[in-house]
Amino acid sequence: LWRPEPPPGELVPSAPLAPSRPEGADLGPLPAVASPLEAPSGRASALRRGQIVHELLQHLPDLPPAGRKPAALAWLGQPGNALPDAEALAEAVLAVIEHPVLAPLFGPEGRAEAPLGGRLGNRVVGGVCDRLAVLPDRVLLADYKTNRAPPDRAEDVPELYLRQMAAYQALLREAFPGRAVICALVWTAGVRVMPLPDALLARHAAALA
Repeated sequence: LWRPEPPPGELVPSAPLAPSRPEGADLGPLPAVASPLEAPSGRASALRRGQIVHELLQHLPDLPPAGRKPAALAWLGQPGNALPDAEALAEAVLAVIEHPVLAPLFGPEGRAEAPLGGRLGNRVVGGVCDRLAVLPDRVLLADYKTNRAPPDRAEDVPELYLRQMAAYQALLREAFPGRAVICALVWTAGVRVMPLPDALLARHAAALA
């Protein structure tokens, strides 16, 4: 499943599935939405905020639970990281780490920045997912997205992201047959978890194959 380079042969390569890339980066400003955890100060600020959330989600799980919030607040207090809602942001990030479904992603079984690669039909696909956990009965997968205006429903997620997650799910199902593969997006605007229904991803997986 994890390969340093695509396998040889007559397969048609596809472009890597770009993780955590803002949808529509070259299509002009995104519409603004109200969010208690997003400062409306422009695209650059939203992207920096996404980077901060991403870094907190990556490094806080390595600390003992009691030390995570103090470490988050200390890090958010450093020059260049200061945000007006540091306390609320730290709480929101910790809520993702302790999410009842996704918590194993941030435990001993979880891996950060996990590369995935393989073939779907006659296509070679690859990418890097933000968090992956392989458990005895299921596989958990999450990717972080930095859109300033995340959708309210999974059905309205940009097609680029749904194709990406559908490909990841299909690859993991082949690698771990018989185990459920549960996928979710974590939106850094508002720091919220969005599970992706299997039926929704199946439609995009069929198109990829």
